[in-house]
Amino acid sequence: MAREPGQPRRLLGQILKEFGLVHEGMIQEALSIQREKGGRIGEILVGMQAVSSGDVVRALAAQSGLAFHDLAAVPPAQDAIAKIDLATARAFGVLPVSLQGKVLKVAIADPAGVAMLQDLGFTSGCEIQGVIADAALIQQGLDRFYREDAADSKVRMKELLQELQQQGGKIDLEDKAAMASAAPVVKLLNYILYQAIRDKASDIHLEPFETDFKIRYRVDGSLFELEAPPPHLAEALVARVKVMSDLDIAETRLPQDGRIELTVGGRSVDLRVSTLPTMFGESTVMRILDRSNVSLSLDNLGLLPEIRAHLRRFVDLPHGIVLVTGPTGSGKTTTLYAMLNEANKEDTKVITVEDPVEYDLEGIIQVPVNEEIGVTYASVLRTILRQDPDVILVGEIRDRETAQTAIEASLTGHLVFSTLHTNDAASAVTRLVDIGIEPFLLTATVQGILAQRLVRRVCAECKTFYEPADEVLRRLGLTHEQVLGKKFAYGKGCERCNFTGYRGRMAITEILDVDDRMREMILQGASTTALQAAAVEGGLVTLRENGLRAVFDGATTAEEVLRETITG
Repeated sequence: MAREPGQPRRLLGQILKEFGLVHEGMIQEALSIQREKGGRIGEILVGMQAVSSGDVVRALAAQSGLAFHDLAAVPPAQDAIAKIDLATARAFGVLPVSLQGKVLKVAIADPAGVAMLQDLGFTSGCEIQGVIADAALIQQGLDRFYREDAADSKVRMKELLQELQQQGGKIDLEDKAAMASAAPVVKLLNYILYQAIRDKASDIHLEPFETDFKIRYRVDGSLFELEAPPPHLAEALVARVKVMSDLDIAETRLPQDGRIELTVGGRSVDLRVSTLPTMFGESTVMRILDRSNVSLSLDNLGLLPEIRAHLRRFVDLPHGIVLVTGPTGSGKTTTLYAMLNEANKEDTKVITVEDPVEYDLEGIIQVPVNEEIGVTYASVLRTILRQDPDVILVGEIRDRETAQTAIEASLTGHLVFSTLHTNDAASAVTRLVDIGIEPFLLTATVQGILAQRLVRRVCAECKTFYEPADEVLRRLGLTHEQVLGKKFAYGKGCERCNFTGYRGRMAITEILDVDDRMREMILQGASTTALQAAAVEGGLVTLRENGLRAVFDGATTAEEVLRETITG
């Protein structure tokens, strides 16, 4: 029986104590660790080896008033599994365990997930009853009872499209709300979201055209097309997306922006939704912000050890400006967040101003820009300076006013991180001068500039080594002697990488330190070419050279490096 709304919530530590598994000293020690490092009390006690994860799950069940289900002893029944499809089970983070008449019992790991079970009842047509089970066993159950490869995936998509077409006559295309909540529409969108998140996509595109409707998603920078429903039912899918993101489903003439929060496989995923009216309907793009898909730590970005050490030196600076440059989608924000995480200590106050705020960072104050009501980069920055920060992140320097305010912040003893859209590190200096910043202010504030690009990694499952042809070496500007003993690799293509030969991406970088020689050249108005030549003379390793190191390691391909860099 679930806990009554007015009833006080029992503490997890006290429940474990009542079970006779821990004593008061252990609870106090765990609370002390929690105050110092954060985290959940149950996980801390498991880490202390005071209790097992199964003990914590039983205590969670007792705390929430829900029944505990031991999946190790009582595995799921096949008729229950058949009631909920894979996409829905993964999207809701549940494992069906038993079916009695119309009552479907499903296992959840977090009691907070009870609220979403009503939606599950709607899509499954059953009365849903939640039980608490171990998260690892739920995940194992999903992997074991819902096996699906690329071929199964295509079959499932076809089945859902057929179901949608069969219901097409029953869906009232005039009633947008009814159309958006039709069960086949809900299932299909769940499946599209599940597939995209499973394949670590960054965006999902729903695109209406005159005679067809395309569904595509972007993985590692490249777009892949999915099988799509007939054009006349596309409106139902877009309406469903708008319902989920709290947008006005009746308004189809104006662009709209919204947000969807999902829990997929026990992890939190944010979708930023953008709709755009076109000649043949609304084009809809969902940007997937999956915390587990982004490594917010310098150690997890795949950077070379010397690059990581260099960035840590930037983080430890007492004041100044550090810029990260590169085109849209080159991973600038991820690198900056990783650097902010390094700076985020108990004795340091960090404030960011971003457009938009992409990820919530614990312990960091984040301010979203809203141009419509006058909340601009420059206006927020001026206010931030009165909030006594140590480190400031400016999402992007777009104009003279923002750059000027960032420089003022740096001159008053703050460390400022920001981004610029330029092709290489040396171009950032010229760009700032072009928007109206005096060279003497640049030399007094800018400490370092990081330029970066993202290249696709060769898939580890189908990686194959080869001898490069003369044409490839010519384009790379290399000779056979220079590549003697080096490994060149490509991916043959397999199911794991969707037959692309690539899986995941890595950053290639160049770092320009603004030293005394650089400052002198900036004051003299040196060109970008002269600054770049002087930096290379001083030891700068260019984007192309760092890219070639990755090629020689067999981490990426020569084609990727040629596509993303120019001769350094």
